[in-house]
Amino acid sequence: MNLEEARARIKARVWQALAQSELDIKDLPQSELEELVNLMATAALVEIDEELGESLTSEETKENKAGDEDSAEQILWQGRPFLSINTRYQITDERVRIIEGVLGKDHQDIELVRIQDVDQSQTVRERLLNVGDIHIHSHDRSHPRAVLNNVKNPQQVHEILRRAVLKARERYKLVYREEM
Repeated sequence: MNLEEARARIKARVWQALAQSELDIKDLPQSELEELVNLMATAALVEIDEELGESLTSEETKENKAGDEDSAEQILWQGRPFLSINTRYQITDERVRIIEGVLGKDHQDIELVRIQDVDQSQTVRERLLNVGDIHIHSHDRSHPRAVLNNVKNPQQVHEILRRAVLKARERYKLVYREEM
């Protein structure tokens, strides 16, 4: 289920609860009622996401303590898509890692020195929730384009990734020429 489907289902439940309640709402303007239901749906989604985040964070802490072969890397940022439990993202000082799966896990790594460009996009609804997408364009043969979907604080994540790419290029003394 995607974000829009979840929002629609929550709104339908709220409308259903209002209809079944003994509240007298017939005197309220329809536009105000719709705005109230939208706010309630957004608040519910944020609360669900925070609850998911707390449970996943405790699992990640256990995994990290169990031993990670990449412990020499410094994690600059880690997160997950809004309302997702099966995908996680990590930005380290060496790569971007996309980890998918709950029981079995697939890892997609993009070395920072291979990244050509990083873009960010946000719809109006995503701005209300402070989530957005980070688009990565790279020279990676297996995954030349990758998207970090529905990331919280996308401007901050975009800036962390941009600075990490610049530092990696500087560390390895790499320069990309643009083709015209």
